[in-house]
Amino acid sequence: MYQFLVSFTVQSGHRDHFVRAARKTARDSPANEPGAQRFEVIADEENPDLFYLNEVYTDLDAFNAHAAGPHFGAFFAEASTYTEGPTWLMKGTVVGDRTTTA
Repeated sequence: MYQFLVSFTVQSGHRDHFVRAARKTARDSPANEPGAQRFEVIADEENPDLFYLNEVYTDLDAFNAHAAGPHFGAFFAEASTYTEGPTWLMKGTVVGDRTTTA
């Protein structure tokens, strides 16, 4: 499994817009992309302008297919107008997964 965690800092007046766009992508990607396993939208407990996207794909190729797909493009077309990010916090393959050598 290929996983990553990214953060976005959202302009205060656009938090609801970000949550709507991110949740739509979180719903549509796993429903329409065979390699998308999990997509979570997480609000930071201390900073109301900070959000995390925690995503899991069967492998790096599945993530690359997601990144080339319509849900990813639509999300970034909107969110990039009122966010800073993504800031990559973690990315990698689960140790012991058959797709990794570790």
